Amino acid sequence: MKGNCLCGAVEVIANDSSEIGLCHCSMCRRWSGGPLFAVHCDDQVQVLGDTVKSYRSSDWAERGFCGQCGTHLYYRLVPDGEYFVPAGVFQDHSFELASQIFIDEKPPYYDLANQTPMLTGREVFEQFANGGS
Repeated sequence: MKGNCLCGAVEVIANDSSEIGLCHCSMCRRWSGGPLFAVHCDDQVQVLGDTVKSYRSSDWAERGFCGQCGTHLYYRLVPDGEYFVPAGVFQDHSFELASQIFIDEKPPYYDLANQTPMLTGREVFEQFANGGS
């Protein structure tokens, strides 16, 4: 899959994927203005361009964005290098919503009709502590 930021200064290349996950956590909502619709990519993502900036948002993750136009490019897990790329970066690709996490932090002002597996924040952290992703 190939995609780019709004101004075109950054290109993102990732292995094909057909599913996205949705994160309702307060940090993702603050960062994106709503829930984060993200493609769970592996650690082989290429982010090409000289305007890429990153912000270490927690002990375990960093968030990347274009320093020119502000487009959100990725959420990356520091321990294993896995990327989660906002689905909107890949404009020419279709996806299916496969899961939702941090459902306990979802505000009451929106609901999605999609029937997906849903995990609370506690369940997400337990899954990662047990070696899952």
